[in-house]
Amino acid sequence: MFNVANVKAAASPDLLTPDNAVMLFVDHQPQMFFGTGSGDRTAIVNATVGLAKAAKAFNVPTVLTTVAAESFSGPILPQLAEVFPGQEIIDRTTMNAWEDNAVVEAIRATGRRKIIISGLWTEVCIVLPVLSALGQGYEVYVVADASGGISPEAHEHAIQRMTGAGAVPVTWIQVLLELQRDWARTETYLPVMDIVKEHGGAYGLGVVYAQSVIGAHAAG
Repeated sequence: MFNVANVKAAASPDLLTPDNAVMLFVDHQPQMFFGTGSGDRTAIVNATVGLAKAAKAFNVPTVLTTVAAESFSGPILPQLAEVFPGQEIIDRTTMNAWEDNAVVEAIRATGRRKIIISGLWTEVCIVLPVLSALGQGYEVYVVADASGGISPEAHEHAIQRMTGAGAVPVTWIQVLLELQRDWARTETYLPVMDIVKEHGGAYGLGVVYAQSVIGAHAAG
């Protein structure tokens, strides 16, 4: 029940933070990109790398996974692997990552309940683990622009299905700024600005302009 006496300046527990989330990247691989037709593939790559750099900037635990890397789908996106040099990449046979013990154990080991997930294809390799994780009590956030399906309809209907089951659709910029949330957090301010300038499109150009006119510490 609402009580105005309880209103205070405080963040919602529903918000993503560096301390309550884990990121799961699923099947960002050449063969999967070849079949992606829901949007511009270069934009999906850009969003994926931007999201990965957000995870690294905020030390969010990250799980990288591929499917049939050696027999069909090829290696993980090189730009994604470069963000996490030396990190183990879990290769699976299952289309549903949540049916792979190594993936589930990696998520469990973080102790985090909020899963930020992205990957290819939305209607298969994202829907299946999302519904499975939701069914076991996890909170799941699907990064729509860092994911793609074989057609616009396939991607959109998959997002709708997951949303209907309780998942939360987000974008990579939304995740980045939700993790930052306060421009007074100076320890991550510069890394966030660097990510925005490199991957944020027009927003990034706006930051470049503001810093050149206003000064290096122009925020937002």
